[in-house]
Amino acid sequence: METPFIFLALTVLGGVFMAFSLGANDVANSMASAVGARAITVRQAVLIAAVLNFVGAVFLGSHVTATISRGIINPEMIPDQQILLIGMLAALLSASLWVLAATLTGLPVSSTHSIVGSIMGFGFVAGGPEVVNWGKMGGIVLSWIISPFFGALVAWVVFVHIRRFILELPHFIAQARKWAPVWLALTVALVAMSFVYKTPFGKRLGLGLFSSLGITGAISFLAWWGGRAVVRRILPDVERGPEAVEELFRKMQVGTSCYVALSQGANDVANAIGPVAAIWGIAQSGALTGVTEVPTWLLVVGGLGIAVGISLLGYKVMGTVGEKITVLTNTRGFAVDFGAATTVLLASNLGMPVSTTHAAVGSVVGVGLARGFAAVDFRVLGKVVLYWVLTVPIAAFTSIVIFQLLKWFAL
Repeated sequence: METPFIFLALTVLGGVFMAFSLGANDVANSMASAVGARAITVRQAVLIAAVLNFVGAVFLGSHVTATISRGIINPEMIPDQQILLIGMLAALLSASLWVLAATLTGLPVSSTHSIVGSIMGFGFVAGGPEVVNWGKMGGIVLSWIISPFFGALVAWVVFVHIRRFILELPHFIAQARKWAPVWLALTVALVAMSFVYKTPFGKRLGLGLFSSLGITGAISFLAWWGGRAVVRRILPDVERGPEAVEELFRKMQVGTSCYVALSQGANDVANAIGPVAAIWGIAQSGALTGVTEVPTWLLVVGGLGIAVGISLLGYKVMGTVGEKITVLTNTRGFAVDFGAATTVLLASNLGMPVSTTHAAVGSVVGVGLARGFAAVDFRVLGKVVLYWVLTVPIAAFTSIVIFQLLKWFAL
């Protein structure tokens, strides 16, 4: 067996480890709000997240994988391909260890931060600062800043709308019948647009933008039309109390949680499979070319690793995001899921490795701030942000140490 294929096998194992770690940590981003609002149980959350993260990774994940595998460093400036192979393996191990360590302490961290910092770390010592694509890094860092604020803004707008146009009005059951199908249609529109316009399936159809918009609009209209009948069946009595509205949004929140899980798998599989795809390209062609075709089996491996991580350790981080930052109800949880999923799925389809963790936590904070600063536990939030700040330097330093050790053993 040639050396590249030996490292490919080792890196696939490293990719599985990374997928397991991010699955164990990032499940909080897709299901924590639903669990915190008592919409579903922990066991149900684990099952739903495992299945839909796998589906998102396999069918939607190819867009962001290319960004992770090649956009952070300039591999042409590292002429020794074996050094590049060792570095990608070191990056996977470093990021996996940090995400797993954070999971065991119950704190959500960004797997995107971890893998980007790790790749940057080994690239810096392998070829010097000029190897790092600082312009690309700037765009990625900008996405880290944008994602929590955009998630918070969307979640804040959604919850304020629900509160002002449903919960605070005297005829709130009638208002819920009016607006719940609208939010259902908007959620379906975002998912449909992703599948029709940006996924490999949609590209194979060869549809233009206007055709895609037309199909998405038709599907959304059907969702709105069908949603009205479903909502009237759920809320047949206009004299029922506010708990009936929460029950309606509990059912809707299960749907938005599924939406978040799907988009999470699409975005985060890159963190586990990106370096593996890079080494796969080297093993096939002897060099990391401009475009690396990501085999489906790699996406399947990443999806399976994420699912197993969710199943075994995902519950640890759920409590932090779902219960400790702010108190969630079903209407608030729906707003959180909508804000986080919108941020992540749009970023994924643009090929931007946005932090799912930042989008989810930002959305939770946005909903909390809609009720005032006192509704947010800034002590817990500060601890989470501290871990975010530490992620890149710790991942980079650990990657450098592992890279030097692997190079010492292999060369």
